[in-house]
Amino acid sequence: MDDHDPRPFCALTIAGSDSGGGAGIQADLKAFAAHRVHGLSAIAALTAQHTRGVTAVEVPDTGFLRAQIDACFSDFRIAAVKLGMLANAAVITAVADALEHYRPAHLVLDPVMISTSGARLLEAGALEAVRTRLMPLASLVTPNLPEAELLLGHPVPDLDAMHDAAAELRAHGAAAVLLKGGHLEDGGCEVPDLLADEAGIEVITHPRLDLESHGTGCTLASAVAANLALGKPLRQACIEASDYVHRALLGGYRPGRGDVVVLDHFGAAR
Repeated sequence: MDDHDPRPFCALTIAGSDSGGGAGIQADLKAFAAHRVHGLSAIAALTAQHTRGVTAVEVPDTGFLRAQIDACFSDFRIAAVKLGMLANAAVITAVADALEHYRPAHLVLDPVMISTSGARLLEAGALEAVRTRLMPLASLVTPNLPEAELLLGHPVPDLDAMHDAAAELRAHGAAAVLLKGGHLEDGGCEVPDLLADEAGIEVITHPRLDLESHGTGCTLASAVAANLALGKPLRQACIEASDYVHRALLGGYRPGRGDVVVLDHFGAAR
């Protein structure tokens, strides 16, 4: 990128919209703003959802999705891209084609497949497209354990298995993996997030909180992307993003009738 370009660096999220405001595009833009990074968006899916679940999903035409991406890249100085919900293989192909054309410096892939309420957000036949088209482009992939198990086709039951799973995911082409351990059943009183890159493995831990949250994965990936857009090294970007999510959970609140906690993005900002 041109060092003399006066435009600020921006971050682009290509993901699904959450009508309840707790996850997806809405969470991504809040995370960007909390990090003082200008956020752009290309909406890849529309969901009707609230704090109790997803009630409907609509997938826009891929030509319109590409038009959104082209509009962003034609005018803004995009330093990082975050990918979230991409509902099917056609959407994944359209996004991959665009990213191969524009080649952003940083790409954070959150392979959203299942919502907090258990709704399937990725067609089963699209898994191979995630593996072959998106993972090789990614600077970082941020799956939770159920998503990692779907990508790999086998269980990831404990911390030792998480180490092996991270290596397998990197073998699919991702430069680095941040494997989230919030679903680990024997994790005890701490939540381990395992960061694997070319330098090795680092385990990031935080105290386990007794709550059901919504939008943590979206927020983590977006916070990493914002940190990368600000020029921070990958490991620093991941550690600071993980700390940010923990603070946002501590300040979380329940805006709807459900028990799900939504993150306090701006209270967590430093």
